[in-house]
Amino acid sequence: MTELSAAHDAAVTDRNRLAGSAYNGDRDLAARQALYQWQTPRYDLPGIVAEKLGGVHGRVVDVGCGNGKFTQRLREDRPDLALLALDIAPGILAGVPGPVAVADAPRLPLATGSVDAVLAMHMLYHVPDIAHALRELSRVVTRDGLALASTNSARDKAELDDLWQRAAGDVLGTGRGPARISLSARFSLEKAPAFLGEEFGQVETIELPGTITVRDPEPVIAHMASYRAWADQHDVPFDATIERARVILGDHIARNGAFEINSKGGILVCRR
Repeated sequence: MTELSAAHDAAVTDRNRLAGSAYNGDRDLAARQALYQWQTPRYDLPGIVAEKLGGVHGRVVDVGCGNGKFTQRLREDRPDLALLALDIAPGILAGVPGPVAVADAPRLPLATGSVDAVLAMHMLYHVPDIAHALRELSRVVTRDGLALASTNSARDKAELDDLWQRAAGDVLGTGRGPARISLSARFSLEKAPAFLGEEFGQVETIELPGTITVRDPEPVIAHMASYRAWADQHDVPFDATIERARVILGDHIARNGAFEINSKGGILVCRR
């Protein structure tokens, strides 16, 4: 592992950073989620999860539930389920419908084989030891239970990465600046099946590609600014880069009428 990747992994998985800054409320996560309002086609991720859980009865645990988008939908659509939401960040749990508890994926406070389905949506890249966390998920799920995970492709939103590097280069006067941090790189859509296959015999990948089209810079700028918890990892003044990106993006939209971003995420459905 290179020094750069070690520093990246440490920043993405730091429990104090995650609980105390990145997810101490839902503002930044909500900004990242909001960008998908402008995506075509639109995917109802909570609806897809509810559909995949159609044959599940009993207890479901949403591990790393964040601001509770999936928990909320399941409470509405599946009131028959015994649903528990867990996250390491107390601040973000404030708006999640209960019952909720503060807990970390590598040390789940659940008995072996006590859960009929487990969700790990856009969060496994934040655990220090992904393989260990997956063993925990596998441990708590019943033998015929279901595990659902989600993440983004390594090629997701490449246009935002390019915009950031252009803006950073302008700020530094270097032509093209350093890359922004990638949260999902450790557990990308390309890497996830191999990780999950170690614990689950059947892994189905549901790819969800789309194009995000914005005609105003602000949703993109809010998305970029939502990485503020990792501002120290960018080797460039964070606020100055954000402001330069706003100017570049505004000029692009003025010339072309819109800015397009190719997005690619996915959900992985896992059984033993």
